[in-house]
Amino acid sequence: MKAPRTWIPEQRDGAAMMADTLADWRAQGERADLWVFGYASLVWRPEFDAAESRPGRVHGHHRSLQMWSRVNRGTPECPGLVFALVSGGSCDGLALRVPHEQVEELMPRLWAREMPNPVYDPKWLRVNTPEGPVRALAFTLSRRSPSYTGVLTPDRYRDIFSRSCGRYGTTLDYARRTFEGLKAHGIHDHALEKLLHLAD
Repeated sequence: MKAPRTWIPEQRDGAAMMADTLADWRAQGERADLWVFGYASLVWRPEFDAAESRPGRVHGHHRSLQMWSRVNRGTPECPGLVFALVSGGSCDGLALRVPHEQVEELMPRLWAREMPNPVYDPKWLRVNTPEGPVRALAFTLSRRSPSYTGVLTPDRYRDIFSRSCGRYGTTLDYARRTFEGLKAHGIHDHALEKLLHLAD
């Protein structure tokens, strides 16, 4: 997959990034299924029926509530936050399998959901599952992206949890749903639990 030329969303070509991703998938073989790594809302609201779902762990990236959201979970005046996969550490989530014959139809819908503004960097990551490793599409965020928040203080998280709300609801509700969705699959995110205590 080609590296993006810029980290500015308005200057990135989302359609070209999807075309590159599809080309990478086709190169995996004539009958290859598509695996997608879910680490946040794809765990509790995937919006597609996966033929198979496996618990899985990615090494080299971690789930982080460090991506600005100025539409879905906040506004330009009061930005909220959404999760991203950021380099470093590891992340437990779900490997979701899409059958080969459904991929071409699904990909534009998945792209519209995850990449309405091409902020994420789609990458193929190794996901270790109980049935063996799979190569899965994951939506990651560069620390160089203007959407990456950097380190936020506890007080800043408290303020965001108390005030930020966008077209799909509050940042706090999104974070709580993700925590509970992960927990329902036997995944306990201690870092997220600690953050949510700030809202108590």
